[in-house]
Amino acid sequence: MGTRHAGQHGFRRKVDVAAVAWCPSAMTRGVAVRNIAETDGLELQIVRMEPGAAFPEHRHDSPEFIYILEGELVQNGERLGHGWASVSGAGTVDHDVHSDTGCTFLLVDRPYRPGGG
Repeated sequence: MGTRHAGQHGFRRKVDVAAVAWCPSAMTRGVAVRNIAETDGLELQIVRMEPGAAFPEHRHDSPEFIYILEGELVQNGERLGHGWASVSGAGTVDHDVHSDTGCTFLLVDRPYRPGGG
């Protein structure tokens, strides 16, 4: 797992991302994540979706930033390919997020905690 530094201001750390293990997503099947780092209420992850994988409908309690590294992600009917980014503000709802082809993306978001919290 990556490095967690919740609430530590003024720190700086470099992470060898290749050394961070892939682990199954706690949110849905067919998705693996590399939890790179967490601080100040945000988490940095690389997310890999298998072809046909989908996230359940969910509401964003904080901003979410996505950058597509490879493949294609469909977010609420809009296709995002390599090099595209998506920014969702707090309070937005994702009704349909899936990948027909499979994809890998960089994600900055509030950490997902099953059951809330």
